[in-house]
This record gives sequence, structure tokens and C-alpha cells, in this order.
Amino acid sequence: MAGNALADTSSDDAPVYGGELEGFEYPYPVQRFTFQSQQQNLQMAYLDVAPEQPNGRTIVLMHGKNFCAATWQDSIERLTKAGYRVIAPDQIGFCKSSKPQQYQFSFHQLAQNTHQLLQQLDIDNVTVMGHSMGGMLASRYALMYPEQTQQLVLVNPIGLEDWKAKGVPYQSIDDAFAAEKQKTAEAIRSYQQSTYYVGDWKPAYDQWVEMLAGMYAGKDGEIVAWNQALTSDMVFTQPVVHEFEQIQVPTLLLIGEQDNTAIGKALASPEVQDTLGHYDVLGEQAAERIPDATLVEWPELGHSPHIQQPDEFHAALLEGLQSIED
Repeated sequence: MAGNALADTSSDDAPVYGGELEGFEYPYPVQRFTFQSQQQNLQMAYLDVAPEQPNGRTIVLMHGKNFCAATWQDSIERLTKAGYRVIAPDQIGFCKSSKPQQYQFSFHQLAQNTHQLLQQLDIDNVTVMGHSMGGMLASRYALMYPEQTQQLVLVNPIGLEDWKAKGVPYQSIDDAFAAEKQKTAEAIRSYQQSTYYVGDWKPAYDQWVEMLAGMYAGKDGEIVAWNQALTSDMVFTQPVVHEFEQIQVPTLLLIGEQDNTAIGKALASPEVQDTLGHYDVLGEQAAERIPDATLVEWPELGHSPHIQQPDEFHAALLEGLQSIED
């Protein structure tokens, strides 16, 4: 990859990890799904965690852009305790999965990759739960595979609005790559504190900062940053919000209203910025557009309610999951 070296993160005392998160330990055994896509051999890392007392249902967890399968640790523990089999993949381009030099990233492609994984595991009926970017992916999965989707759960999904249609200017992949290369643990922590946790910070959150910063700081940091730039383009240019009316499955929306996430917000004019990321309104608008939607909101929580307030969040999640009869 041509370009300058990544910014030095040693001042943040961040651990250094490999391009596929080598050195960062996941809470459950990591398995690998190998397959061919776009004329190349790829591997998708995933967690497959079985419950002690199965209830016959499987839930697929789709991570956000700044998250990994490991970030679902608390959710996996609680869901398996409640009887759910949990599949948590790292999507291609992220975390412990392949980082291709060239790949036509699309939510359709990532949904198809995930569907192939589930076929390999002989699973044909799932609840799909997505957080942040994973909410866009989970929505696309439910649109593509309604017969195999029992329920859709969206946790502070991004893409509840079309940023480019609202006036956010396009950022080229090259410019996005240059910005990605400047990321440090300090910058990641500052962003997460203000957006994910409403200004609060707990020591437990540091591991997720180190997870990301460690990949950027490692020897494969350039390809990590390049894949982040490619997927940023996917997120910006492929809105799913215009198809919410076509979602055919029961949908549970779990929204922290203090979230203000909007891709490209910093590039927009102050007037446009003022119109973006109002999750207290966006959640209600999404619930109105999705035909069979249930909305749960937390006025005091941010982008990651499942991490910020796990007891309250998972109580609402399990109640919403149980509302769907087998």
C-alpha cells in the first residue's frame, strides 16, 4: 500500500496487534469459514457459542464499524444463558477476518457472505441483530433473506438517515484512507467517550479502544486503514433507510437517544450538521416506517446502550426476543 506510515500510537501505550487482530484474545474460541469471493480466497472469523439449555433459536450478531465480534461478549453470555445459540462473525475487512487489498464492498456482499456461513453451519432460520454499521447490514440481510429471518433487532443502527441526501459532501476513498492513518488510541477514546457513552468513561471500555488502536499501530496497519476507508465508502454510499417499508419481519429497535452519530458530519456545513444524528427523532421515524416495529428508547444512553447500561438493555432485548413465538 502506497502512502505514509501510520501515525505513531506509542505515546498512548496501546498494545500492538496484527492485521487480523493476532494477539488480541476473544472471549470464546474463534472458528474460521473459508470461501471464495470476487476471485480470491478469504476467511471469515466467527464465534459459535452454544447454550447449556437450548431454546431452539439462533441469533446472529453483526458488529459495527468500530467494533468486533468480541465486543458482543456480554450479550453472548446473557443470550446463551437464556437458551440462544449465538453466531457472531467478523465481517470481511474487519477484526480477525481477511483484509483484501481490493474488494467490492457492499452490504449485499457482506450479507451474502454471512448467509453462506450460516448455510455451512446448516442454520436456516435466525434472528439477526445488528449494532451501528451492523444495523445497516442486518437490515440488508432481512431484506435479502426474509424467509430465513425470524426477527430483526437494530441497536442504534447508523443509516437511519441518508447523509449525502441531507447535504454531507462525499469524501474520496483516498482522503478517507489518509484520515484513517492518523487515528490514535487517544483520538479513538475521545470519540467513543463523547458519542458512545455520553461523556462518561469506565476502565472496561479501554479494551475496545486498544483493540482498534492496536491494529492501526501494527505492521499491517496500512491494510487495516485501507479496508476501513473502503468500508466507509460503502456505509456512506449505500443507504438502506429508503427500503425500511419493505422489511417483512418483526423488528425490534433499541435506541439510546443521546447518540449523535452521522457519517461525514465533520465535513458538512454547520447548517447541515445541525440536522444530523438526532436519534431521539430518528428512532421514532424508523419505527413508523418499518411495518412491524417495536421501539424501546433510553433518553440517557448513547450509541452503545448494550455496553453502557447492560442490565437494562438486555432485559429489554430478552423481552423483545420472547415476543416472537417459535
